[in-house]
Amino acid sequence: MQDLTQIKADARKAAFKRRKAAHDMNKPGTAGHLSEVLAGYRGVPLAGYMPIRTEIDPLPAMAEAAAHGPVGVPVIQAADTPLLFSRWLPDGPLREGPFGAQVPATDDFFEPEILIVPLVGFDLQGGRLGYGGGFYDRTLELLRSKRPTLAIGFAYDAQRADSLPLEPTDQPLDLIVTECGVHDLR
Repeated sequence: MQDLTQIKADARKAAFKRRKAAHDMNKPGTAGHLSEVLAGYRGVPLAGYMPIRTEIDPLPAMAEAAAHGPVGVPVIQAADTPLLFSRWLPDGPLREGPFGAQVPATDDFFEPEILIVPLVGFDLQGGRLGYGGGFYDRTLELLRSKRPTLAIGFAYDAQRADSLPLEPTDQPLDLIVTECGVHDLR
């Protein structure tokens, strides 16, 4: 029997292929449903992410939300640690952070109550397959130990899997938003 590490690697490979195909279609308005969801949480501190490679782009929705309250992006501090989130402005200066993602030029950290979470694959049970570093799982566990924290997975609909190889430390998503709609898993 294959070990979980290999099973996850195979699932990531398949999900990356589906994500790339969806990304290459270059559909306009992919963040429309995310904007609709975030409009119901105006003013609540939230964090998104700066898209890399073939990740779906949340920046239009984040820019709309920034007009009403604090919006941040993740800043990796070190391996095996939770993420910190630095305040992001749509036209603010950026610098290159770890893994090629842009981060604000000046750190202004805060704790969000909503996280827009990038992913490689998802299932409709709230499972999320990330890149394998565990950053979001550690971060969600920490934030949820302090207060309710909403985890919104943002992905192309093509990234959906029937099921995913998960571990007890994997933190569930509350909502999944795609270019096609919203799945509320609460």
